Amino acid sequence: MSGALVVVATPIGNLGDLSPRARGILASADAIYCEDTRHTRILLSANQIPGGGRLFALHEHNEASMCGEVLARVERGETVALVSDAGTPGVSDPGARVIAAVGAAGLTVTTTPGASAVVAALSVSGLPMERFVMEGFFPRKGSDQRRRLTEWAHEERTIVVYESPQRLSATLNELARAFPDRRGVVVRELTKMHEEIVRGSLSELAENFARGDVRGELVVILEGALARGPADDATIQRALGDELARGSSTRDAANQVASALGASQRHVYELALGLRRDLRN
Repeated sequence: MSGALVVVATPIGNLGDLSPRARGILASADAIYCEDTRHTRILLSANQIPGGGRLFALHEHNEASMCGEVLARVERGETVALVSDAGTPGVSDPGARVIAAVGAAGLTVTTTPGASAVVAALSVSGLPMERFVMEGFFPRKGSDQRRRLTEWAHEERTIVVYESPQRLSATLNELARAFPDRRGVVVRELTKMHEEIVRGSLSELAENFARGDVRGELVVILEGALARGPADDATIQRALGDELARGSSTRDAANQVASALGASQRHVYELALGLRRDLRN
């Protein structure tokens, strides 16, 4: 018998978005591995699908240890469904390790495509969708945030990030400080009763959500940088000044700025040395 791991996309809000094919896979699978068995049981119940003893937890804390178990089931010829709480497994949700392990073993991995918060949010954003980059959740640490913002300074693709309600205001403030005039979109509770789509410059969005009393699932989208030629010395020096002011060493500041701006590391390092001398005088 030929087994398979089936990556099943589930609704991101509206339970009516479960596809007929996904419903069929969930009804017939030998085992269903899910991020939260309680959440998936609600989805099955809403679609009159019995759970029985087929539900097993597979989340961020046990995914590595569960790879062998899932692999063994597929090798025995079982059909194993993999779901997350919402959307497509593996996209900022558990599942990527298991999918890679089954694929690396030469076994069948297939999918029932469907809901994805990334694509759904992009589709209503009004921002360019031909080229985009998914960045997961915005970093929590200041050093990681600065590194990411430096990279985005010249990222020409549309940028998608997830954020929690508790951190939305702080994240928008950081984005607005770095790119005040870039267009952005905050998509909240997509496909649900209280769906909200707010568009504007990042400065306007930061002001709009300044109170911080936000609830629900959030996706933040910002437009990419305008295409431009090589950075001039004034731009490089401003970026170096920011890095040095944050406590970076001369070499680390030069490496970070050269990488972010696509400039010659040697030239950037020379400018960094000069800037460091000026700061000491």
